[in-house]
Amino acid sequence: MDISAIRVRYAKAFFSLAKEKNSLETFKADIEKVSNVCIHSDDFIQLLESPVIPSSKKKELIIKIFNSEINPLTLNFLLLIIQNNRDEYIPGICRNFLELIRKDQNIKSALLVTATEINTKTIDKIKTLLEEELKAKVELNNKVDPGIIGGMILRIDDNQYDASVTTQLRKIKQELLETELRK
Repeated sequence: MDISAIRVRYAKAFFSLAKEKNSLETFKADIEKVSNVCIHSDDFIQLLESPVIPSSKKKELIIKIFNSEINPLTLNFLLLIIQNNRDEYIPGICRNFLELIRKDQNIKSALLVTATEINTKTIDKIKTLLEEELKAKVELNNKVDPGIIGGMILRIDDNQYDASVTTQLRKIKQELLETELRK
């Protein structure tokens, strides 16, 4: 079976359960906790991907890690994934589940990359403008990358608007090279 189909199928099943139990926010918080562990712990990922560690040991460790942290239904969901030998897909299932929630709640993810730190007031203003333009709630993250020299790069879902000085300089250089080649 296609790996992405596995991730989507499990995520959709858990999303349906969350809707049915009217516990979307609870399950979202749980899956965000699991996702954060996946992102920040290489040891946890190695545990999930290891073919040497038996499922029973993985279940035991998952219970120790998350038992008091997440809802029992979420914990049972993770244990079911491990029981079905799909443990290595847990990070992808988490991403897909959170994406389903974003779609359901009309939430757009945006990343604003700037050369220098910008203040909270400016970030809030940009977020408000994006929400008005997109007619959706926006989760705006800000990242500083001095390599863009100035300007900004704005990514919303799969779209990117690049108004960085680095890109503008690259375009000018390309135009100059093309002009030189035509002579």
